[in-house]
Amino acid sequence: MKLRLLFPLLVWLAAGPALAACPRIVSQSPYLTAALEWLGQGQCIVGVSRYDKHDLPKTGGVMDPDADVLAILRPELLVTVDWVTPEALAQAVPQGTRSLRLGGFGSIAESERVLRTLAVASRMDDADAQVRRFRRAWQAAAHRVGGKGERVLVLSACSGEPYAFGRRHYIGDAFARAGFEVVDRSAGVRRLRAGEELADIPALVARFKPDIVFSLSHESSVACNAALGTVKARIVSLRGENFFHPGPPLLQGYRELAASLKS
Repeated sequence: MKLRLLFPLLVWLAAGPALAACPRIVSQSPYLTAALEWLGQGQCIVGVSRYDKHDLPKTGGVMDPDADVLAILRPELLVTVDWVTPEALAQAVPQGTRSLRLGGFGSIAESERVLRTLAVASRMDDADAQVRRFRRAWQAAAHRVGGKGERVLVLSACSGEPYAFGRRHYIGDAFARAGFEVVDRSAGVRRLRAGEELADIPALVARFKPDIVFSLSHESSVACNAALGTVKARIVSLRGENFFHPGPPLLQGYRELAASLKS
């Protein structure tokens, strides 16, 4: 059954000497796939996680990489998120495959470091220049958003339990860099759980009194938390995938953010 997974790899090999310097890479997370593609290294990728939409062999998830598929693909490099333990990764990765556990969710600066690591690991000779290119791009995009110090609360309030993103998270940092005051400064990610002091969206809004509530939603979301419609603040809905994935997707996120504020 898994022999069909060899076809994309055979296509890659058929490309011949033009790709000789490019390592065979498996990306276990969509945000790492997006970063590699932004770097121009998408042709290096021979396998992706089940969460990616690419027509490439699927290699399991972040927490449960598929050892059988990885054994077929035998990548030179596997890049994944640091949520997976080194022990679990070692059990799944074939001998001779280098693996990297990467972050990026703490701040934009951290996502820049991830981008540089990917550039170096994929054998680019201009890693620092690529980071500078990304920095110039996101800073220009953030400036065009034109935030004027508005107090904002950033939520993921659709499909499942709601979350709030504070200043010490990549998403909170992204909004702060765009000129907003992220009011939940104590949190990285705050999961709104029943029984806690700030258990729901109305409680957060009452505590922090934001001017704007940004609601980030997944493409697959069916409905958002009904409490959003009860709060006394401006609600702005944004496509979550532009913010949930640290790195280059933020450029589109800032463009969407700037357009939403003008509408």
